[in-house]
Amino acid sequence: MVRERVEVIVPATTANLGPGFDCIGAALELYNHFQFREIPTGLSIHYRGSDHISQSKDNLVYRAFCRAFELLSKPVPGVEIEITLNVPLARGLGSSATAIVGGLLGANALGSLNLAPETLLQLAIALEGHPDNVVPALQGGCQLCVQGQQGQWVFCPVDWHERIGLVAAVPNFKLSTQAAREILPKSVSLADAVFSVSHLGLLIRSLQSGRADWLKVALQDRLHQPARMELITGFKTVQAAALAAGAYGVVISGAGPTLLAFCAPEERERVGCAMVGAWEQLDIEAEAKPLNLDRQGGRVVIHSQI
Repeated sequence: MVRERVEVIVPATTANLGPGFDCIGAALELYNHFQFREIPTGLSIHYRGSDHISQSKDNLVYRAFCRAFELLSKPVPGVEIEITLNVPLARGLGSSATAIVGGLLGANALGSLNLAPETLLQLAIALEGHPDNVVPALQGGCQLCVQGQQGQWVFCPVDWHERIGLVAAVPNFKLSTQAAREILPKSVSLADAVFSVSHLGLLIRSLQSGRADWLKVALQDRLHQPARMELITGFKTVQAAALAAGAYGVVISGAGPTLLAFCAPEERERVGCAMVGAWEQLDIEAEAKPLNLDRQGGRVVIHSQI
């Protein structure tokens, strides 16, 4: 008897990129792996990684897996799910988006559901609540996500110049997305709104052109980072260390606490070491991850087993 084991590989993502609050995100070459195998009945979840995740039916991977079958009113099969975690949880690197995309793509492949890419996108957004992580996790690259007045989503890929490198400095403390949202202001001034719009436009042109002088200005933000930096111990110290080491700018990755530095590719190691060193001076352990843009997004590999 030939049995199929479906493997889904999903990239980490970084959202906001400074001024692009809730509307822009990019996929990164750091991956979670999900393997699905049909079993006679029930649910079995195993995982490898330093973070603890649920092994019951409230697991986000399984919830997304079930949602794909429910959309077509098909029964959910028994399934064994093996998860390899490389994207740290609650650090602002899109771990929940990897789970949602992993579950949806796993169900689509294992169940031969033939869901269209647009349908998968809409399911992912509904499960996540916003598009800036799940869209690049599915499609790869850097994606601008805009909602029209009728509620429809428009997704626009943003070119990313090869001379723009990234390094993520990941501290050993977590920050919940809920806490990072609750601290945000309920309204902003017209001046800050204009600042945000103009800087997002400059950010997109900076990413396309690779212009470091533009990028140094474009990465500034007044909508979410001034409030959120108060939740991240050592933010200003780490930011200053990165800039002194040659970074173009430092932003909060997603809701944080990971800080993302933009720099020339050859400067990533030096910038990362400076950021980690700054946190260590505050008795906070951290890890630097030099990263490239993932341009493929979530992908499926079918393994046949006898």
